[in-house]
Parts: sequence; C-alpha cells; structure tokens
Amino acid sequence: MPLSPEIRADLGRFLSTVEASSGIGQGRPDGLSRLTLSDSDREIRDLFVRWCTEAGLQVSVDGMGSIFARREGSEDLPPVLVGSHLDTQVNGGRFDGVIGVFGALELVRRLNDLGITTRRPIEIVNWTNEEGARYSPPMVASGCFVGAHPVEWAHGLRDEDGVSIGEALDAIGYRGAAPVGGREIDSYYELHIEQADQLDRTGHQVGIVTHGYRSHGIRVEFRGETGHTGPLPMERRRNALMAGARLLVAVDDIGWEHAATGGKATGARLTASPNKAGILSDLAEAVCDVRHERPEIADAMRDRMLQAIQAACERTGCEATILDTWSWGGDIFDRELIATVREAAAALGYRAAELPSQAGHDAYFLAQRFPATMIFTPCKDGITHNNHELATPAMIEPGLNVLLHAVVARADRR
Repeated sequence: MPLSPEIRADLGRFLSTVEASSGIGQGRPDGLSRLTLSDSDREIRDLFVRWCTEAGLQVSVDGMGSIFARREGSEDLPPVLVGSHLDTQVNGGRFDGVIGVFGALELVRRLNDLGITTRRPIEIVNWTNEEGARYSPPMVASGCFVGAHPVEWAHGLRDEDGVSIGEALDAIGYRGAAPVGGREIDSYYELHIEQADQLDRTGHQVGIVTHGYRSHGIRVEFRGETGHTGPLPMERRRNALMAGARLLVAVDDIGWEHAATGGKATGARLTASPNKAGILSDLAEAVCDVRHERPEIADAMRDRMLQAIQAACERTGCEATILDTWSWGGDIFDRELIATVREAAAALGYRAAELPSQAGHDAYFLAQRFPATMIFTPCKDGITHNNHELATPAMIEPGLNVLLHAVVARADRR
C-alpha cells in the first residue's frame, strides 16, 4: 500500500552520504574526477558496500563490477531495482549519478527506520562505466546486463593506456562472481539531476521523464601513412589526424543545422599517432554522436554522420573502420511506472513537469527488457559534466521523496 504523504526521506542523512562521496576522487574545485575502475572508484565502492552492509542488505557484484544490494521483501518475487552510477567524468560534478545511488540507499534506510517490509524485494544498483569517460561506449555494464553487449567483448575494451576493463576490474578487486543479467527484474527506477535547465528555469520541483532523445554514436578509426610535413606534396598525403578532424567538424555542422529544433551533434574525442610535430599521423580515432527528440530526425542525422566518414576518407586518402556504434532513447519508458511517479509527486504536493531526457542513462538499456522510468531533480542552469554542477538540497529533496513513494507503491502493489 502507498506510504502516508507525511513520510519523507531523511534529507540530512542523505546529504551526509553525498558529502562523503564528494571527498573521494576530487577534481577541480567543488568537482570530482572519479573515473570508472580507478583507485578512487574502488574507494567509493568500498564505502558504498560498507553502508549497504550496515543497512542489512545482501551485497553481490556481477562480472562487470556492477554492485547490487538487496533488501528482501515479504514474498519471493522479482525485485524493484533502483540506482544509477558512482563514476564521474574527468571534470565531473558531485551529483551526476551519485544522487541516484545514494537516493536509493536513503530509500532503504528510511524503510528500515519505519520497520516497513515491501512485498517485493528492493535492490540498489551501482552500474560500472556509465560515463564512458575511460572506456567507450558509455553505459556498457547496464548494456551487458540486458544482453545488448557480450560480456567478453566488454571485458576487452581498453583505455588510452591499453588497460582493459577486465584487467581494471581485477586490479581494484571488483570482478564479481554473480552472473551478468539473466534474471527477472520487476522494474527499474533512476533518480538523476536533469542535466538541462528546464526545471530550474520554470521553477518545477520534479521532472517526470516520459521519453529520451534518440541518440546515435560511433567510434571510428582512420588509417593513413606517416610522412614529412615539409617536403611531402599535398596530393600524396594521407594524414589520419586530418581525416578525424574533418569528420568531427562535419558532425558539428550537422548539429548546428538542427539546433533550432533542439538537435545536437558532438565531436567528443580525437586521438592520433604519432601526433608529433614534423610528421603526419598514420592512425587516428574519433568519437562522435548525434541526437534529437524526434527519432526520424536523429536517424537522418546519423546517416549524415556516416556519410561524413566517407567524405573524410575521400578528401584525405585514408581508410576508415567503424569500431563501435551505439543507439538509445526514444519512447522507451513504461507508462505504468511513469504514473507512479506522477501520482507520488501529486500526493506530496510538488510542482512537477513532464519532460524528455536529453542525455544517456543506464535506464535506457534497462528499458529494453524491463519496465523502467526516471525522476529528475533540477540542476542549476543545467550545468553538468563540470565542476560547477550544482543541485542544492532544496532542489534534490522533492525528487528524493518522490522516489521513496513511487518505489514503495510499485514494490507493494498486488
């Protein structure tokens, strides 16, 4: 049965967990640089596991390093899964992902306070490598969980230093014994900062996420030939760095062409070798993506992006190999779960807005197999993936309470 509207999360306790997290993997002032499977990631994982154990939860770690903490229900039914991620960008904020994991922890702590046992189990999850800052693509562990990626393939992904995910999991002691996915989940809820400014701009306290922007990304390798930057004639050059650069500029142009209708395109990364003065690069790797709220426009932008690869090769004489592609978003979130969020916000008296998610989240993959939804909190000026990212206690508290009430309603339903 639903909780009484008077029941709220313990905001002070929740904020203390966020404050502890903010001291682990510090980056630029007020920010975090806690890359996945790094020493600082291990430190926050260890602290999270300790807190879950102290809350009486049964902790397990799967083969991708994702951590699950289970609170048993009164019946042996598939669990309601709640969580997000604790890894950050290189110049990340203190709230992105973090409030989703610790919001779920506060949820079960509050139920412990009240002595309430839900009909279905509730599990907290911390997904590995949501950000994709160290390993591309992002959200790889949740993708493996639903069968979108083979685990062996994910274990073989390598960072800039050549360290694979499998090796990094072993290095921090988080290659778990639990299977990756292959089990039933009742539903999935994810609390997150909006990462845009609609809620902050309009004064709404809670975001009810109804769908996601359709997004397409690629990682492509260009191969050329080294040569001297002085005497080698332009018509004989095969500069892989320039092939990558041309692709990223073309992708940026695609974004500007669709900016008026909310489209976005990003040249996110370009690496090259040898990448030294005086010599042409014979190898380059580029990462880029396009996204739009309307799937058909996003698909057209993707086609333009693929055409830009060929154009870059024709202009530079290089060869291209697409190493990886990914797509997510669209009308993916479950209507019944959205209704639980809407009803909880109304019962608690919060000003709520229905809106899309413009960024990628683990919920996108979970929605491929299970009912899933998201709850947004405002984020000051929409600044995120930046050390100035800010979600004040007053911004977070409504979403935290809505999460508590929506999840309990779902877990206790008949």
